[in-house]
Amino acid sequence: MPDIVLTTLNAKYIHASFGLRYLLANLGPLQSRACLVEFDINQRALDIAEILLARDPKIIGFGVYIWNTEPTAAVIAAVKRIQPDIVIVLGGPEVSHEVETQPIVQLADHVITGEADLKFAEVCRILLDQRASNSSENALAPLPKIIPAMLPEFSQLQLPYDLYNDDDIAHRIIYVEASRGCPFTCEFCLSSLDVPVRQAPLPVLLGHLQRLIDRGAKQFKFVDRTFNLNVNSSRAILEFFLERHQPGHFYHFEMVPDRLPEALREVIAKFPRGSLQFEVGIQTFNPTVGGLIKRRQNYERLEDNFRYLRQNTGVHIHADLIAGLPGESLESFAAGFDRLIALEPHEIQVGILKRLR
Repeated sequence: MPDIVLTTLNAKYIHASFGLRYLLANLGPLQSRACLVEFDINQRALDIAEILLARDPKIIGFGVYIWNTEPTAAVIAAVKRIQPDIVIVLGGPEVSHEVETQPIVQLADHVITGEADLKFAEVCRILLDQRASNSSENALAPLPKIIPAMLPEFSQLQLPYDLYNDDDIAHRIIYVEASRGCPFTCEFCLSSLDVPVRQAPLPVLLGHLQRLIDRGAKQFKFVDRTFNLNVNSSRAILEFFLERHQPGHFYHFEMVPDRLPEALREVIAKFPRGSLQFEVGIQTFNPTVGGLIKRRQNYERLEDNFRYLRQNTGVHIHADLIAGLPGESLESFAAGFDRLIALEPHEIQVGILKRLR
């Protein structure tokens, strides 16, 4: 039985947990004492708790996100009712901020805030050592409940791509990243707190991507918030995929909408229609609203980029707007929506503002 279980409730089965695979890849000597078990939010909390308890772990690490906070809390409550001595460690973006106000935090033993790739292994080592020393006179000092993690550099990390198994590659979205962090300061987005931007070592990343392709991976979803920020890196990755493209391959990137220099346009135009998808976060066309939420955007360049993509490429454009931003009236939102419609994206996602910090 594993001492450590890494788990989360994905939104759907098709969404393999990228964060948990990073944690498992960086457990070092503890990796052999750990396992990864994934669920989805449509499963019953008691059923999930039963499966976790059957593993008889000493530590359970939960990845917590905006879509799974409430069902995860129900699972933790059930686990603690039945076996209160299991140590519950939380991590993820939804518990990295404002921890003092969240009910799920009250249920947990420890919360690691920030990027826990390395810190989780350190915490698990201490917790397991504490268990071993409880019966001796050399008991270790307890860990605090809230444990901040320093931002790791990619050079410190083991990349997790070999932990995608054959079933993942055949049936699930393969998440990858070329960078972490975001240079923008948008008030509505937790990513604005993740600075500075750090680039993955390109030769190492491309080696992992090649192995995934060799194993049959066809769909790659990059989670970078600003994939086209570093033009040299983004062009190299696009050229890598273009050289190896086969029918059925699909690549998703989240793009800065007003940044599409000629160096990127040239390679983008060479991809077959429908093989590239760009998620473009516009959020608002109202410059006053943009100023209030600290969203910097050049609307003329943005519109020129849209026209180029629609007229000269086969890129599928997914564009985002947010309703309810401060200073945005119904009339100005409608005008922005009409302006976006005129640019002819293939898909528009209208999000409702959940909150501002």
